[in-house]
Amino acid sequence: KRDLNPGLLVHSFIALRSCAAFYLPGLAPVSFCEEGTSGDECQSTIQLFVNRLDSVESVLPYEYDVFDFCQDAEEKRPSENLGQVLFGERIETSPYKFNFNKNLTCEKVCTRTYDISAKDDKKKLDFLKSGMQLNYQHHWGSKCPIIDNMPVTWCYNVEDNQKYCNPGFPIGCLVTPDGHPKDACVINSAFNKKNMYYLFNHVDIMITYHSGATEGWKGARLVGATLEPKSIKHEDENKLTCDGPPMEIPNEFTSNTKVTYSYSVKFVENNSIKWASRWDYILVSMPHTNIQWFSIMNSLVIVLFLSGMVAMIMLRTLHKDIARYNQVDQEEAQEESGWKQVHGDVFRPPRKGMLLSVFLGQGTQIFIMTFTTLFLACLGFLSPANRGALMTCAVVLWVLLGTPAGYVSARLYKTFGGEKWKTNVLLTALLCPGIVFADFFLMNLILWVEGSSAAIPFGTLVAILALWFGISMPLTFIGAYFGFKKPSLEQPVRTNQIPRQIPEQSFFTKPIPGIIMGGILPFGCIFIQLFFILNSIWSHQMYYMFGFLFLVFIILLITCSEATILLCYFHLCAEDYHWWWRSFLTSGFTAVYLFIYAVHYFFSKLQIVGAASTILYFGYTMIMVLIFFLFTGTIGFFACFWFVNKIYSVVKVD
Repeated sequence: KRDLNPGLLVHSFIALRSCAAFYLPGLAPVSFCEEGTSGDECQSTIQLFVNRLDSVESVLPYEYDVFDFCQDAEEKRPSENLGQVLFGERIETSPYKFNFNKNLTCEKVCTRTYDISAKDDKKKLDFLKSGMQLNYQHHWGSKCPIIDNMPVTWCYNVEDNQKYCNPGFPIGCLVTPDGHPKDACVINSAFNKKNMYYLFNHVDIMITYHSGATEGWKGARLVGATLEPKSIKHEDENKLTCDGPPMEIPNEFTSNTKVTYSYSVKFVENNSIKWASRWDYILVSMPHTNIQWFSIMNSLVIVLFLSGMVAMIMLRTLHKDIARYNQVDQEEAQEESGWKQVHGDVFRPPRKGMLLSVFLGQGTQIFIMTFTTLFLACLGFLSPANRGALMTCAVVLWVLLGTPAGYVSARLYKTFGGEKWKTNVLLTALLCPGIVFADFFLMNLILWVEGSSAAIPFGTLVAILALWFGISMPLTFIGAYFGFKKPSLEQPVRTNQIPRQIPEQSFFTKPIPGIIMGGILPFGCIFIQLFFILNSIWSHQMYYMFGFLFLVFIILLITCSEATILLCYFHLCAEDYHWWWRSFLTSGFTAVYLFIYAVHYFFSKLQIVGAASTILYFGYTMIMVLIFFLFTGTIGFFACFWFVNKIYSVVKVD
């Protein structure tokens, strides 16, 4: 959803704006010179851009202009890529403009006056106060060109005197009627009046730069941008001193209110910070590396345990079984039992084979998309600095991967003996994407009604539909055509005409208990990483540890495969040959645990209030759960499919 903390979401390589291009870390930095010396190689003006405002207490982001802040007289909106639009990014120029290496003190930006007799002014002021009550955050940055994108951060001390740098800062804070300071009001003892709002109408900005004197380039390069928000009541808007009392806004609008916005800028030279390392001061302040390594080690222990179990089955149990069953003198061999006894039914086509093949086609599409996106992010192509790239990459890849989805679905459906190929390919192209789009459209209606900046414009919805029906669907038909042209997958053993009766099963080999147990271990490998991902989505923290995420992805792949193979073997030994759907649902049930964890996260970690925000949270969560269900279910199915084919292909059958 956004650029955030230890966790992740999905980036890209298409940029549809004039100042955005394919991003490679450390490529083509921008140089700055003092006014009067700028030229083709460097520039003197620094333009701060503002983004939409968001809050951890509300899922509804809003545009900067909605809060009646100072606006740029020549407001320009850079073109945004698809990922930015989907995530509600609304970037525009701000009135905060200054020249490189020119310090400014208490510069006026604008003045806003709220008349008690004007209903429109009361509405604006009430909306501003509600934003402070819900702790809405500014997001500023030097936006264009994108290769020099730096967030303006607010750095402050937290526990153990450790510095934390937040890529956002609050618009204000509130002292409750009982005198309890909320959120940022705890930073200043002067914020002490009951039932009072304190607006941060002044910012002290500090720009750190590398002069380049010893590096051989012309001009300086920005390596840091921090600010400190302050609340200052300016008595005379024409003679600002920035040393007055806090800017108080009473809860009750009883008199005219005037708010003057101001800022100060200070430039600091620091040649010890390299341009390529300019994000380090933000990332180092997020002390989660040890937790990430703990998560990896925890997951590896589970993988080693499962690998040992699978190795024991493959090398000992199955080896002895196969050696005994393949004895030359079959007449003297013991009567067959366990998994060998159901060889005539194990490849019997499953019920609802059409639906299973559709799920597997979509799951294959999602798997390839996820793997490719994470691999590119791991290589550094999808940096957090390139806003929206992760989501753009994921969407573009999904659209272009319609061919493998259609091919896998058609090939499996033909293997199951299906003949309604038109229905199969239409369901593959429409069923799961249709569910996701319907959910997304309903959430977008709520955002539109609430006036949120995250509401997707009508033109973008049309563009998404065009990508779906104009590119993805034809590619799905092409894949299905080649899939149906291929012969059915050859089975290693023949299927009997009369189904074998399945004996009475114990509690642990019944379908539902086995499916429920199958999702526990894969979820155990990812739940720590999942916490950081949810933080990045809902708590607006920066996610940058793509290496950890890719490693967890590989561990999840192995764990889902091994857990499903284990349970599949146990069920076959119990002479239950209905493994097709069970293998898909066993690992796919991990998505149910994902949903349960998301519910727990909502009630224990978030402070979201309001019906609209709650509906949006669970609406978007359901999209994540469905995608994860198809993804993990497909991994489990193909692992089990390989295992069953492997063991029955080496057994002699009369």
